[in-house]
Amino acid sequence: MSEAPTIDRPEARVAEAEHIDVLVVGAGISGVSAGYHLQQSMPGTRFVMLEAQKSYGGTWYTHKYPGIRSDSDLYTFGYRFKPWTGAPIATAEEIRRYMGEAIAENGLERRIRYQHKVVRASWSSEAKRWSIEGIRTDTGEEFRFTANFLWMCQGYYRHEDGFTPEWPGTEDFKGEIVHSMHWQEGTDLTGKQVVVIGSGASAATIVPNIAEQCAHVTMLQRTPIFYRTGRNAIEIADELRRLEVDESWIHEIVRRKILYEQKVFNGRSFDEPEKVRGELLGLVRDALGEGSEEVIAANFTPKYRPWQQRIAFVPDADFFQQMKAGRASVKTGVIERFVADGIELQSGEVLRADLVIAATGFHLCVLGDIDFTIDGKTLAFGDTVTYRGMMFTGVPNLVWVFGYFRASWTLRADLVADFVVRLLGHMRERGAEMVVPALRPEDADMALEPWIAPDNFNPGYVNRGVHLLPKCGTKTEWRHTHDYWEDSHTIPQADLDDGTLVYR
Repeated sequence: MSEAPTIDRPEARVAEAEHIDVLVVGAGISGVSAGYHLQQSMPGTRFVMLEAQKSYGGTWYTHKYPGIRSDSDLYTFGYRFKPWTGAPIATAEEIRRYMGEAIAENGLERRIRYQHKVVRASWSSEAKRWSIEGIRTDTGEEFRFTANFLWMCQGYYRHEDGFTPEWPGTEDFKGEIVHSMHWQEGTDLTGKQVVVIGSGASAATIVPNIAEQCAHVTMLQRTPIFYRTGRNAIEIADELRRLEVDESWIHEIVRRKILYEQKVFNGRSFDEPEKVRGELLGLVRDALGEGSEEVIAANFTPKYRPWQQRIAFVPDADFFQQMKAGRASVKTGVIERFVADGIELQSGEVLRADLVIAATGFHLCVLGDIDFTIDGKTLAFGDTVTYRGMMFTGVPNLVWVFGYFRASWTLRADLVADFVVRLLGHMRERGAEMVVPALRPEDADMALEPWIAPDNFNPGYVNRGVHLLPKCGTKTEWRHTHDYWEDSHTIPQADLDDGTLVYR
């Protein structure tokens, strides 16, 4: 975990605390959803949204690498309350435009305070409120809030820096190494040999979007992953638009269709993994054409079952089209060391490179790397047990949005928003100022498990950071199911008075 910035404390600079009802941390996908639901369902609630960056968008603002796009369809990644009208796989620019419209249409601009980085949050059971301290990154001034409730919408990875392995010999390399998170727009690739290290959605996006600019681009991966290909269009949406059906109807119909198809596919990935494996490899074979069996066996045949790691969607097979054209290639191997003119693999082969792009993932960040204390005691979230994947034992008046691995993040953001406004309304009805999850006597002997089991989902960023995340129990109330189709029934029906939540 990164060290929190230091706040100077001369008395003259200590800001007077502003008190609000709900403080939302983050103005990305989840934060905008939270703001909308608070405004629509709880009029009169005093709330602000604090965003560390200069603008809204989260990932879609901080990442600038070539071709950055969603790997989830926008009919489910888009908001339930705002129809999506474009192609299902969208660029970062298109997503930010959509989010900007959602902000403007709902008057949320006045709620957002940019370049406000939260550093620490302290809960007082005596005062029954949070004290939040932070730094304005534009002026260096500190700020303070007190809030009745904290809604953490900052995502789950660190925006400041990506994960880069320690490779031997990088000091000998004469070229440039850049992480995809720190890509500089306008970088000249003309005539360069480029190696992209990684095999996830970022790498599969970067490769086709730079292939025609450089001499050649090679994607270097340790192990293969699964890909899906398809048109970046949805036939039923196009047909309904030709019939001039209202966009809100189209959005809901297509959204339900996609959710149904995803549920079936995800279920089949567990129930008949070898059949699904064959279908996915068949899509790659169709994209690469005849004579590709050797390439597929070496570079596109994972050893794990489908959906044990995220499946990368390749719209219009653009990644594979660049391979067919000879402008891009894939190499599976382990890095021995960097050398002056490239990367030497353990096999002895040297990949020539003028530029290396590390699309090697990110650092998992728990609740914004904020220094949390409860009544003066430092809080370690890894020692807590989660309530439905959004609240934590012993942590009052706080909800965290942690999305899905196998479905769009926004689906859970909207479900959590529904839950929060229901919970806040329930507290008001009870006259309660504080709510905290607590294990019941019947939960005392319940087995505790990791946030997600390694045999369920195990990409590198989860494996590296899972010890920082709260534990899960074996009962529905005490776990993040990572399953939208289950959550869409259980969360709206959750009994707020079943003893798992203690009110004061």
